[in-house]
Amino acid sequence: MESKTPMLEVLRRVIQEVNGARNLDAALATMVRRIRKAMRTDVCSFYLYDAEIEALVLMETIGLHSQAVGQVTLRVGEGLVGLVAEREEPLNLEDAPSHPRFRYFEATGEERYSSFLGVPIIHQRRMLGVLVVQQAEKRRYDEEDEAFLITMGAQLAGVLAHALATGSLSKPTLPGGQAMFTGVPASPGMAIGEVVVVAPLADLDSVPDLIPTDVEHEIARLKEAIECVREEIRAAGERLANRISAQELALFEVYQQMLSEAALSQEVEKRIREGQWAPGALADVVRRHVQYLERVDDDYLRERAADVRDLGRRVLAHLQEETPQTPANFPESTILVGDEISVATLGEVPRERLAGLVSLRGSSTSHVAIVARAMGIPTVSGMVDLPLPRLSGAEVVLDGHRGRLFVRPSDELKARYGSLIAEEIALTEVLEHEQDLPSETPDGHVMPLMVNTGLAIDTAVSLKKRISGVGLYRTEVPFMIAERFPSEQEQARLYRDQLESFAPLPVVMRTLDIGGDKDLPYFPIEEANPFLGWRGIRVTLDHPEVLMVQLRAMLRAAQGLDNLQILLPMVTNVDEVDDALRLLDRAIRELGEEGVVSPRPRVGVMLEVPATLYQLDALAERVDFFSVGSNDLTQYLLAVDRNNPRVASLYDSCHPAVLCAMARLAEESRRLKKPISVCGELAGDPAGALLLMGMGFDSLSMNAPSLPRVRAAIRRVSIDAAKALVQETLALNTPVAVRSHLFGRLSEWQLAHLLPPRD
Repeated sequence: MESKTPMLEVLRRVIQEVNGARNLDAALATMVRRIRKAMRTDVCSFYLYDAEIEALVLMETIGLHSQAVGQVTLRVGEGLVGLVAEREEPLNLEDAPSHPRFRYFEATGEERYSSFLGVPIIHQRRMLGVLVVQQAEKRRYDEEDEAFLITMGAQLAGVLAHALATGSLSKPTLPGGQAMFTGVPASPGMAIGEVVVVAPLADLDSVPDLIPTDVEHEIARLKEAIECVREEIRAAGERLANRISAQELALFEVYQQMLSEAALSQEVEKRIREGQWAPGALADVVRRHVQYLERVDDDYLRERAADVRDLGRRVLAHLQEETPQTPANFPESTILVGDEISVATLGEVPRERLAGLVSLRGSSTSHVAIVARAMGIPTVSGMVDLPLPRLSGAEVVLDGHRGRLFVRPSDELKARYGSLIAEEIALTEVLEHEQDLPSETPDGHVMPLMVNTGLAIDTAVSLKKRISGVGLYRTEVPFMIAERFPSEQEQARLYRDQLESFAPLPVVMRTLDIGGDKDLPYFPIEEANPFLGWRGIRVTLDHPEVLMVQLRAMLRAAQGLDNLQILLPMVTNVDEVDDALRLLDRAIRELGEEGVVSPRPRVGVMLEVPATLYQLDALAERVDFFSVGSNDLTQYLLAVDRNNPRVASLYDSCHPAVLCAMARLAEESRRLKKPISVCGELAGDPAGALLLMGMGFDSLSMNAPSLPRVRAAIRRVSIDAAKALVQETLALNTPVAVRSHLFGRLSEWQLAHLLPPRD
């Protein structure tokens, strides 16, 4: 092996080349050759796991017989390669033929090789293949060798996942390209549809591939965009001529040369004539130039890669000015896919055609996720491994319950999801008939159901007769869609609409809850660990001028209605409640001096920080009610960032610790004679709602689409059965056992159809 610094450089270059390859075969060929050279070994081979034939297939090699490629297959567990796949861990042998699992394949000619190092390639817990190096003489590959190969395997995992998704696996023995990607479930439901990619502005890596309808028009657009950039650079050079040195000014001339006909325009034009639209052709050519420049040994040329990328972005920005970011004609069943999807983009798609949303970034509590849940649109976020540019027009199946996207699904998978979607639609129609009936158990226990609101699309009129009030009005939503802090008058108008729409039912208004993953564009909060940082009441107490305006607006809006309740988020200390109450009393006093008489509304605390579980007595002396934010409480109890796809599977509101905490909160609130509700996702899950009812919570608040299933469950299960279910469930030790038990019980009660589909 070479010394460490060159090895890191080799690693960087191999990764660049592999990522830049537009075709899987080229990527694999590049990788095995580069690895063999870097590790100074005789053989490097790659075996891909083919799920259809349940075997590992030799896909690429340098050193073994090339005719063996595509012909040699091993079952998992067969031979040394199969052993690596079976154990899903590296295997490093100095004398491979003496290992009991060694198997000789005549077609490969590998009997000449003694040393063996194999590492598994794993993507999102799925074994995709095995990467192997071999040496003729006995050689113990050292720790650096092993670390290098493991790193290459991890890099190849992403490339393979992308290749599966784009159908670019060309070997005849391999399946037709169906691929599954997982993210964070953000809004439940399922959909089958066609992908429409929302490309971020001037991002060369996110331009979708599209076939041009008019080649000459695309070429004309390209030339016009290049000419615009040439003019911009010429003007910039003139402006700076007297302020920078001749050497620096020469860079502008370099830019002009790069933009000249021969250097860029002709190459991009050639790609357009080969069947790519102008933005896609530009992105292809720029990426190829950048990758070449980044690989050369000359420092000056390497630095030019950034210049080429910058020029490419400038030209792309001009092309995008006349290209709608989302097409005017949407497929009948549109699955909108983007790096980050804004609510504004959502509004561009006709509602009847919008079937689902997928974002690479974002979270289950982002503004667009909240809107999607309220609209009943299946949504998955945090799908970081999705190869965005290659998905445009692809057929997909979206599963918002499990956070999955199937690209180019098989007929069998489509048929399965088609029947599941039909069942969901039929169930919704059946449940609609009982939505105006009371939320009451067969033995007469009334379980008030409330709704979470905060969006213009919430329809108060249709909801009002079906609910007991608004359990959570998210006041931050109007702040998020404004360009500045809304004034007291603007807020008062919004709050008045909400209070009047639901009067005389109570409306619980949460004070501004920003931070974490909810930023305001005009008040950004940059933190390394936002969920443990400056958020909720911590922000508004540090900015009392913002909280005071909000409290005054709420009090003004409640004049003559008497249905306002105020909720304080992210409370950790009793002092925070005292400070907030002092500001509320001051707001009442100030309005009184202006002639606006406001009685003090009921005030509650959100129980979402574990510290509040141990301060209930002190809090009960100060406030009128409690509301459990089960989403954040779960996140903090389990130390799991629910928006991080790597650990999102660990986030489970049915974790025994979470359920024990919830049961304790209900019990303590009864002792303290304080009403307590739940306004997290657990309340909107039929099985979770039955548990919460059995624990003794006074009301449940949820997104409107969850109401029918929860009401149906409550109307069919007695309070005694719910209490028994709680005792049985609290005795279990794992989330899997809890989920399994809940499914079993609901199946016995013939309510399993109310639950999301199971694997």
